[in-house]
Amino acid sequence: MTSRRDFFKYAGIAGGAVAASAVSRVAMAALPEPVIQTSPNTMAPLVPNSGRAYNPVVTLNGWTLPWRMNQGVKEFHLVAEPVVREMAPGFKAHLWGYNGQSPGPTIEVVEGDRVRIFVTNKLPEHTSIHWHGQRLPNGMDGVAGLNQPAIPSGKTFVYEFVARRPGTFMYHPHADEMTQMAMGMMGFWVTHPKVKNDLIDEVQRDFCFLLNAYDIDPGSYTPKIMTMLDFNLWSWNSRIFPGIDSLNVRLNDKVRIRIGNLTMTNHPIHLHGHEFLVTGTDGGPTPKSTRWHEVTTDVAVGQMRQIEFLADEEGDWAFHCHKSHHTMNAMGHNVPTLIGVDHRGIAKKINNLIPDYMVMGERGMADMTEMEMPIPDNTAAMMTGQGPFGSVEMGGMFSVLKVRRNQKPGDYKDPGWYKHPEGTVAHEYTGPLTEPARFKAEGGQSMPRAQMPAKTTEVKVRKPSSHSNH
Repeated sequence: MTSRRDFFKYAGIAGGAVAASAVSRVAMAALPEPVIQTSPNTMAPLVPNSGRAYNPVVTLNGWTLPWRMNQGVKEFHLVAEPVVREMAPGFKAHLWGYNGQSPGPTIEVVEGDRVRIFVTNKLPEHTSIHWHGQRLPNGMDGVAGLNQPAIPSGKTFVYEFVARRPGTFMYHPHADEMTQMAMGMMGFWVTHPKVKNDLIDEVQRDFCFLLNAYDIDPGSYTPKIMTMLDFNLWSWNSRIFPGIDSLNVRLNDKVRIRIGNLTMTNHPIHLHGHEFLVTGTDGGPTPKSTRWHEVTTDVAVGQMRQIEFLADEEGDWAFHCHKSHHTMNAMGHNVPTLIGVDHRGIAKKINNLIPDYMVMGERGMADMTEMEMPIPDNTAAMMTGQGPFGSVEMGGMFSVLKVRRNQKPGDYKDPGWYKHPEGTVAHEYTGPLTEPARFKAEGGQSMPRAQMPAKTTEVKVRKPSSHSNH
């Protein structure tokens, strides 16, 4: 990463007023140095050393873009470019992003700040940036062809406006959007309140991340941009579990999590062990009269949700999208359901032709995490990640909220696995068992069927056994 010391040494360079068009020679002479980040780890919050003070956010598996102050204006430099993103250990994707990563760095400002963002295009085609949710001059809204000419490859444009209202926002292209967003071009924007706001509480931990999705064939590196529905990699900040960092907080911290959705579908985000309030959207903070406690909130396409809760229950709590296919990796959509199918005879015959053939799916999909089957290079395993009690059997949009009483204020390091007090973990029961009650009869019908089949077909369930006879 380019050092922040080098970045801020340019703060004394003078710069003139510019518009959202090709940058003049005078402005180019004052162009801030771009800061590049390639590490996929969650970076520490960037505490402001100039401008108005604020409590910074932590971007999950990401970072905040440094700025310089130039005659009272906050200046940032974004570089749109091809990037290599490690989506999970051992699995990398060729994406498009900003400043070395996809998503790009989070931009943090304060309500009332005058902001100037230089955007250099190093993509093979033109681009633009739309500042999603912002109130700004029409010519700064970033829709190529409507509000501005597109930024040609190799050129630098500049956007300038005042951050007029506090809230949680995004940025993304509005030029060849289908391609560029499918390739990972997006980023987070947070505008902090200038003064105490009755609708915005102070918190001890403030996290943010974007929901995004890709269709990358096993063994390949580049997303298929024409996919509309059948994505196989559901990610937070272009990371998939077990590559998503945990959210590490102190017991009784007030926690805020900001979530933005730039996928092609909605995501019901679910937190275990706690109830939260939805305290903000991309429209701003929600009135307190509209808030109620939830454990799941749906984040629709193009929306932001800001949730807050008191982390008052110690432990390692799952935090994930509640669409079951969104917590898996590299999933095939045309695999037949084989639960209950007796493979024993055919498996022996296939083994004569293919010695390494293994039966899959007759007992469910969990066997795939246990078999450790060979997979193509640069492919994420479908369900993986080891917890303290074995395989977690999750992937995709899944992480862990770790709440610890001995976590120090401002310390975001992973505390390791939770040590459960004695007698508080579910365990095997070895005592006597009575026959469980089972449902024995169907209920009545509101309208009897006119024609009944001549013979009733009874489906018998074959309870799966082990793989010992395969």
